[in-house]
Amino acid sequence: MTMDSGALRARPAATRRNARTHALEIIRQKIITLELAPGTRLSENELAGQLGLSRTPIRESLILLAEEQLVFVVPQVGTLVAPILLSEIETAQFVRESLELAALSESVARATPDDIAELNAIIDAQRIADSRKTQAGFFTLDEEFHATLMGISGHGSAWRTVAQAKAHLDRARHLSLSFTGMSVLIDQHQVITDSLAAGNGDAAASAMREHLRRVFNDIAAVRQTNPELFTLDPSQ
Repeated sequence: MTMDSGALRARPAATRRNARTHALEIIRQKIITLELAPGTRLSENELAGQLGLSRTPIRESLILLAEEQLVFVVPQVGTLVAPILLSEIETAQFVRESLELAALSESVARATPDDIAELNAIIDAQRIADSRKTQAGFFTLDEEFHATLMGISGHGSAWRTVAQAKAHLDRARHLSLSFTGMSVLIDQHQVITDSLAAGNGDAAASAMREHLRRVFNDIAAVRQTNPELFTLDPSQ
């Protein structure tokens, strides 16, 4: 039995896409979590060695990250991690708040006791993460909480749009924890969940709006202490 030439060509192409996707996800996450801080120089050779990949998927990933304005190229220097772009934070907040509030309004009539129990289980896990001071675990659970809320509305796939839009916002959120603390955010999650369980859409929306906007107060504080991490101009 022989395999046609089209299938033979497709397999290497699929392998390249998988390698690029793998590299993109890892590098993007390192930038979002600030493991790769603004101003860090990114070496294709070093990244390829760390990820066990060739330079091609690394180079392709960096091109895609440049399109998100998460990295930029300086002639004679190389590729650097970009500062946190304030205009992108505002755009991401607009997208996130619009979609999450719209989803929440539909979730009020759709939420079941099992849905509420799932949200409370996530909150309980967040309290454990807080007690152990595991910031990475907290953020994973935070994403799960908001994605679950979106799913309750019946529009779970819209979370992909939110997640793709908020890379710069997420970088700021990681920085903001030193000012807000996990417990405040967890308590806000609880108010949202309790309001949803009570069928009080107005209270749930008010709590969600306050929760999502809190980051802007924290950003102002972070900019006072670390102004070099932010920029108004994407060309800088």
